Amino acid sequence: MELLTLFIALPVFYILFMIWKWAGARRDQECYILDYECHKPTDDRMLGTEFCGELMKRTKNLGLPEYKFLLKAIVNSGIGEQTYGPRVVFSARENNPTLLDGMSEMEEFYEDSVAKLLARTGISPSEIDVLVVNVSMLSSVPSLSARIINHYRMREDIKVFNLTGMGCSASLISVDLVRNLFKSYKNLYALVVTSESLSPNWYSGNDKSMILSNCLFRSGGCAILLTNKRALKHKAMLRLKCLVRTHNGARDDSYGCCMQMEDEQGKVGFHLGKTLPKAATRAFLDNLREMSPKILPMRELFRFTVLYLVRKMRRSSNKTGGTTKTVVNFKTGVDHFCLHTGGKAVIDGIGMSLDLNEYDLEPARMTLHRFGNTSASSLWYVLGYMEAKRRLKKADRVFMISFGAGFKCNSCLWEVVRDLGDGNVWKDCINGYPPERLENPFMAKFGWINQQEDASTFKFLE
Repeated sequence: MELLTLFIALPVFYILFMIWKWAGARRDQECYILDYECHKPTDDRMLGTEFCGELMKRTKNLGLPEYKFLLKAIVNSGIGEQTYGPRVVFSARENNPTLLDGMSEMEEFYEDSVAKLLARTGISPSEIDVLVVNVSMLSSVPSLSARIINHYRMREDIKVFNLTGMGCSASLISVDLVRNLFKSYKNLYALVVTSESLSPNWYSGNDKSMILSNCLFRSGGCAILLTNKRALKHKAMLRLKCLVRTHNGARDDSYGCCMQMEDEQGKVGFHLGKTLPKAATRAFLDNLREMSPKILPMRELFRFTVLYLVRKMRRSSNKTGGTTKTVVNFKTGVDHFCLHTGGKAVIDGIGMSLDLNEYDLEPARMTLHRFGNTSASSLWYVLGYMEAKRRLKKADRVFMISFGAGFKCNSCLWEVVRDLGDGNVWKDCINGYPPERLENPFMAKFGWINQQEDASTFKFLE
């Protein structure tokens, strides 16, 4: 009898042991954010209304149609006058930048943000196991990642990745890279450094599809410290639940809608094509199609499926029936929406697609107004706004959505591990947001351009 009991018990214990081992392995594969630090350039780099007017005046090869287009774009952009630009424009050398200008811009960012992040977390540079750097439009030799390693004297066996050309959604690509490393290696610290170099990429031509980027993009960056150490999970800020990447580069119209290229005069710029809205919508829908089952409860998926089928049957039986869309309620699986600040139209479009209200869109709108579109680091300024407003409570779910050239749409869902509300890049101005009325200083100075057509209205050029 005892022998029989032993034969029965051994398989049971073995199964329990394997379950325990599997659960432990799964815990080791978790991806946590310990902390992050958004960069706030110095005040002497602020692009105020007056300076922007002066900057446009000295762009001599622009004609009146281009000036009008440029002013209309900045008036309708949703960007305020406290955003930051590269030092090269303040020294009036934007038409003749050097490699040193780009390198200096990046050094000013990472020497500030990475140092503050490591000091606040108490992590030594020698403890970093993985370094991922993504700056899309600056490639140097040695690489930016090598320069960071040299500056902070990181150890020789660090795993290093230097990403370029990934566009505004690059920071989530970096997080995905780290997440995959965490599946194979235990007890790691990973540092993600994300920014964009504007100094060598200021467009000095007159192609309307390229001068638009001068209005939208601003200086910024973020350093993020991640880990899969189980012992640190209670100190973490966020835990990654899932991440989905969508790439529609196989479609020619998607591939060519955002592209660095030369204009007819040989001047290099960033082309934003007319097919961009359509490409972004397609990539967004493709991404949501895969992400929705991962983040929404079964009851919401069931409700949507039933309503969709009912609407489809009604339309087939009554060709003159209504065209009311069946909308998925993402708020059943998401508490906060962290949207890429690609522009006012981007924020409005995502809000309409997801049926979001002004409270949901507020973090993205305020970030666009205060910091502008800082490319891949924009998401973290939006997250910082939510944290500064003390919106992020334990167990809340944060949905990040970003777009990038290629064309790409990347998204992920984070779970808040503990209540958040520490001071960050917003601490000096958060009490002023949202203002009762979000005034656009460019509208006050240049808004009349929208109603005028003749050349005499361009008095500011005199």
